[in-house]
Amino acid sequence: MSSSLLARLRALPADLAQSGSMLQTRQWEGPLCRVRLDNLGPEPAAVDEWLLFDGSLGISLDAAIYGEGFQMLAQTMGRWQSPEPVGRCPDADVYRITQDDGFHTIHNLLLVAHPEGWLLLAFTSCMQFGGEFRLYPDGRLQILMRTEGRALGPGQHWQSEGLLCLTGPDRERLLAELADRICAEHGTLVSPMQARPTGWCSWYHYYSEVGAEDIRENLAVRGARFPALKYVQIDDGYQARMGDWLIPSAKFEQGVAPLAAEIRASGCEPALWVAPFIAEPGSRVFQEHPEWFVQGDDGRPLPAERVTYGGWRCTPWYVLDGTHPEVQAHLQHLFRTLREQWGIQYFKLDANFWGAIHGGHFFDQAATRIQAYRRGMTAILAGAGEGAFLLGCNAPLWPSLGLVHGMRVGDDVERSGHRFRQIARESFCRGWQNDRLWALDPDCVCLRDLPGQQAKPHDYEFHLAALVASGGLVLAGDRLQDLAQQQAAALQKLLALSAMRAPGACFDTMAFRRGWVALPGGGRLLCLFNWRDKPERVTVPAGGVDFWQVSGVDEWLILEAGRGRVIRYA
Repeated sequence: MSSSLLARLRALPADLAQSGSMLQTRQWEGPLCRVRLDNLGPEPAAVDEWLLFDGSLGISLDAAIYGEGFQMLAQTMGRWQSPEPVGRCPDADVYRITQDDGFHTIHNLLLVAHPEGWLLLAFTSCMQFGGEFRLYPDGRLQILMRTEGRALGPGQHWQSEGLLCLTGPDRERLLAELADRICAEHGTLVSPMQARPTGWCSWYHYYSEVGAEDIRENLAVRGARFPALKYVQIDDGYQARMGDWLIPSAKFEQGVAPLAAEIRASGCEPALWVAPFIAEPGSRVFQEHPEWFVQGDDGRPLPAERVTYGGWRCTPWYVLDGTHPEVQAHLQHLFRTLREQWGIQYFKLDANFWGAIHGGHFFDQAATRIQAYRRGMTAILAGAGEGAFLLGCNAPLWPSLGLVHGMRVGDDVERSGHRFRQIARESFCRGWQNDRLWALDPDCVCLRDLPGQQAKPHDYEFHLAALVASGGLVLAGDRLQDLAQQQAAALQKLLALSAMRAPGACFDTMAFRRGWVALPGGGRLLCLFNWRDKPERVTVPAGGVDFWQVSGVDEWLILEAGRGRVIRYA
């Protein structure tokens, strides 16, 4: 079955409606295919969709699938004929990235179950174009490059991003080979010798109302109770306006730089939230440099809401154009200033998707949105300098390859069982990326209710188990002085796992009910999850000890609805 699947894929035609002056040539190197497109005609040809393969592989319409989204908040599971979003912000819906009509678009990575295992189709690079897979309910598959209407000149050619085509029974092994291929193309900023960042983040208790005194309070508690938290992250709310990152708000009237110095003097490191590609209309950067922004058809700066999701506060958002040389200089100067004058080397880069916005016009009219984003990020990297840690958040995933040290891979934490389970599924689907493409960030540890955000004890147990199974960064999101003894002890255990660089769990299926974590110092953790609304009876190996309570565990146990457990084995 597997060999015939690949043979069928190789035999699929390309765009049958393509102009006779356009010549496609497929170049196979083992399982990797690159396609060359030559314009043999006398005139430039504008191409919006470059169709590489088109036809049916004979896959069951009921086959289970997994597909990546263009941006962090989009993933697909379900069946071929009935795809289901994993998160709450699908690409074709909330973000309006594609106009799906009679098909469902998956970006850059498609996994399909078949009787002998899995078919993996994935693009190993994202330098110029985004890759798309269109799934039709009748079994038709289209594989294409999104070329965004760019013109291919006479006598010129394009080379597609590399398409990897694998089959096999071991899903983890297929994804590991994909990770190796991606790293060969893009490199990686992950260092096996670098400690995973840990810290405290202001957002999930104070949100945009944070003030300098809130930072100082948690800094003091951190020193007394949680010295293993290395970073104190000042999140959204410190700046006067979106886009003016060097101008403080009234709640930081003495400035952020002196506060960052206090943080360093206390023995830890300051970290800062920045949304580098966006600005609100009243910001100084927008008022003084409207020509720096992505333009609309009317020749004026394009408000993001006209073509995509408009943002979550201080809208309308306008988007800095990464192809503009002055914008590149601005981004490089901004992050050099934050590093050299403010002493900050850890940056949570949020709203990064907008740096790859569609539907506008760039200063470099030949550039794609992928190139615009990557040029902007390259400038940020240069300004941040050696030793910096860049965390991508709300980012375009494949366009970020090789450009960030860490990546948020799930939605924002909210104290609710539904959100905890949603984020866990999002993170587990992307667990193969951890410590390969980047350090995985499953978002903050939040163990205390807030007004309007209440979770049950078993929901928090699920949340903690999911963080263990994710194996990524550990940042606390509660007001630290509010953490009770048991909650503080759970946070300390997560920090200990992070210190030993414990990997994420290996799950036997994408139901994500049972996964094993192999501890670097010896021993294993069994992570159990009940996603259902009724209790389950679960059988486990003998000799286990509850990870949190350090008490013995029977060989069979009842796992309540919506609960997660972690069991340790020597």
